Order: sequence, then C-alpha cells, then structure tokens
Amino acid sequence: MENSYSHLVHIQSRDELRLYELIPNVVWIFDLDRHGWWWGNQAAIDFWGLKTVDDLINKDLSGDTQGAKDRTAQTFELAARQGLTIDPWTTYPNGKPKTLHMMHRAVLLGPQKHRGIIAYINEEVNLGETPENLLLVEAMRYTNVLVTSFTFDGAMVIENPAATEAYKQINTAALTDGITEFSARFADPAEGARCLEKAIAEQGGRWTHRMQTSAGLRDHTLDIRITRHPLSGDFLILMSEYDVTSLHKALQDARDAQEKLQQMAYYEALTGLPTLHLFQDMASAQLTHALRMKEKLAVMFIDLDGFKNVNDSYGHETGDQVLKNVAQRLKDNLRASDLLARFGGDEFVALQLDIKSADDAILFAGKIINVLAEPITTQQGNITIGASVGIALYPQHGQDLKTLINKADKAMYQVKNAGKNGVRLASADE
Repeated sequence: MENSYSHLVHIQSRDELRLYELIPNVVWIFDLDRHGWWWGNQAAIDFWGLKTVDDLINKDLSGDTQGAKDRTAQTFELAARQGLTIDPWTTYPNGKPKTLHMMHRAVLLGPQKHRGIIAYINEEVNLGETPENLLLVEAMRYTNVLVTSFTFDGAMVIENPAATEAYKQINTAALTDGITEFSARFADPAEGARCLEKAIAEQGGRWTHRMQTSAGLRDHTLDIRITRHPLSGDFLILMSEYDVTSLHKALQDARDAQEKLQQMAYYEALTGLPTLHLFQDMASAQLTHALRMKEKLAVMFIDLDGFKNVNDSYGHETGDQVLKNVAQRLKDNLRASDLLARFGGDEFVALQLDIKSADDAILFAGKIINVLAEPITTQQGNITIGASVGIALYPQHGQDLKTLINKADKAMYQVKNAGKNGVRLASADE
C-alpha cells in the first residue's frame, strides 16, 4: 500500500483536524479498511442526527451492501489518481434518501495507514420531478458490467466501480506518448487506438478484443456508443464491456471436440493414416482428375509378411508398434501427393499419382519392400518383417477404385502363393 499511495497525505491522528471544525459545510472522513467513519465535524454529526463524533465513529454500517463498499473503494482509487472527485452521492440520514454533491480526497489514516476519503459536502442536488434518473445512475454504479465514458482523445471522463476494479493496475500517470487511457486497457494498445478511431468514424459499434485487466488477459465484447456530456455538451465515447472469456473458451472447446471427433472419424488412432472411407473419397476425386487429364495411376495393395508371428510371439502391443513404424516408413517414402490408408489388420493400400509407366510403379514397390525389410526397433528388440505387393494400373486394369483394389489384391495373393516378399502386376484379363 505504501508504494501505491505514498503520494497521499497521511493524517496520523484526529488532533490534526481541529481546523476542519471551522468549516460550516459537512466534512467527514471515512475509513475504508474498517468500513466506518474515522471522524466528522459538527456539521457532519448534525447531518446524521447524532450527538457526538464517537456516535458517528461507532455508527453501525453492517447493513451496507457489497455494491456500496465497491463504490466507496472506487471513489478512493479515483481520488488517489486524480487528486479530487466530484459527483452526486445518495445517503440515508434517518433512513430517508438524500442526494448530495460531494467532493472527495484520498488520504491515509492513523498509524496503520488505512485507506481513507475526506468527503466535502457543499450543496444538495435537486432531483426535480424525475428521481428515476437517480435509479439509472445507481444501477450503473452497482452493475458488474464495466461502464466508462471517454473523450474522443481517449481520456477517461468517468467510470463505474466495476471498471475501476478491472483496470486498477493501469497507472495513468505513467502512460507513454501515444497511449491513452482508452488504448491502455487493450492487450495491444495499438489495437485499442484503432478501435477508438473506428468507433468515432462509425459512430459506435460492437467488437470483441483481448483486454489487459487486473485479473489478467480477458476477452471483452465492447459495446460503444456516442453520447454527449450532460454539462458541456461535448461528444463522448460511452463504452460498456462484457467479459466473454468463458463463452469463447466454451466455443473453442466445442470446436476442439468437433475437430477431435472428425479426426477420429477420418483418421486411424493407431497409425494416424486416413481411414479407408476417407481414402476412397480422396481416391475417387483423383480418378476423376486422372480421367480428365488422361493420366495414369497405380493402386498398390501391401500385405506384411510374418506379422502374425509378431503378435503371437511378442503380443499385440509390440504388434501395434510394428504397424505404426510401417505406416511411418510408407508415408516417408510416398510423395506428398500420393494417398495411403490402412486397409485392415496388416494390410495397406496406396494410390500413386501420375505415373508414366508400369515400370515406375514396380520400381517404387521394390523400394517399399526394401524399406520395410529393415529391422524395426521395439521394446522387445529388433524385429524383421517382409511385404508382398500387388499392383493394378488405371486405366489399364480398371476404371474405378473398387475394381483396381480387387485386382491389386489378387496380384498380392499371387506373390504370397509364390513365396512372399515380392511384387506382381495385375493381369489385364483377370
């Protein structure tokens, strides 16, 4: 507290206040940390219908609402920053409301340096025939919505307690050139300056920005309107801020969940490869493109040799490690434009795009066999497997994906029957 309020006058004892007795207007001092009066002159004692200053100090304020306490704290903070606040307050002497024009200065009180405000009352406000206006003012003071008015230059005119609390960390005296009280609230002050310009140019609007509050970075929806100062008639910015951080987080969580579900629907959890359904959709599009561009494609059906023995000898956890390693090796050796999916079990299917001849596909399949023949490191040690590959060409062996996969599958089984670990091109008449 000393660092924050060291510039304030420190009233160490009530003996220092004798001269205030000479002031005919009401003067009292309120102790925020005790939430009670610290002192009052005779006019203040008479105002409250009491007999002594001790009656004022001991007056029961346990019925005060949290909103009233918040507003008192706001008044102290504003007075500490600005030196003086002037605004109407409603008090309740003898239980009846009385609205007063009050000036406040912030001070420190007693040995413990409690936060205090000196209230000077020099006139009673005439509400006329419209006391409802006071209700609107009171509503703004006690709402949790942050409400602030600014000049077109970005200087703060007045704010409600909620706004004071939210931005109490901003030291207006330390603002550098180009940063206003308006833009200082934004996580990016330059963004705040642009928002102010846009609000003036468009005569208000509603936008959501990341704000730097006393509670940290928060997402606020700013509802900005153009209004006039009730006394000077100058145009002002009236800004209401709504904290939508929780809503944005909920929406982002929903998007993340949707993406996760989509990932689960279209990609395998084990290998990360596209599901067969997604592969079929993408492959159909590539076949349509190949037909239009008169290109050749190759469908490869890859079956692992010796994988059953891996599961039987080392267990399914090790088998899963092998499948993930195989999937990664296949992805690393296919072109970025080629497609790959796990067909099921230890079978994979690949679509190689825009090949020039059958030799290109056969050469690539041989490379795949060599890559998969390299030992795979697992927790159970190094494991070696093989691969049998069948190839079907578009358009030579079929015009649709189902036909091409079937023919590549048959060619692969011919490799299996011939001793495994090899490549075979489908026959045109099969």
